[in-house]
Amino acid sequence: MKSTSVKKAALLTGGCISLGVAVIGLFVPVLPTTPLLLVALWCFLRSSPRMHARLLAHPVLGAYVRDYVEHRAIRRGARRRTLALLWLSLGVSALLIDSLHVRVVLAVVGIGVTFHLLRLHVLDPASRPSDAAAPGRDTPEQESP
Repeated sequence: MKSTSVKKAALLTGGCISLGVAVIGLFVPVLPTTPLLLVALWCFLRSSPRMHARLLAHPVLGAYVRDYVEHRAIRRGARRRTLALLWLSLGVSALLIDSLHVRVVLAVVGIGVTFHLLRLHVLDPASRPSDAAAPGRDTPEQESP
């Protein structure tokens, strides 16, 4: 087996594992979903263009990853849902766990993630250049043929 095929197989495996843990992270409060999705996307970019395209085209995760990678932004509704789910799951976890240390860690993680999400730009789909002009209509940036 060639070293490039071993490298591709390792990257593909790493991408699949990252993607799987990221999906679990949607429901578990301490697992960082976005960084794991970005790792998966990076691994797929270097190992499997088909998997890279599939992740970007995914109906739920694709838009989220594209917005973050292309615009370093998040949609307002996605940010609201993420923050609500984050604090709901952290709150339930804190109620179920009797350790003060774990509660402090949960609070620190929650504050850190909240701070990061609030620092991201809000992506308004109506103001995106690709969405602003209807297909076939000229805009100031485009020249007529």
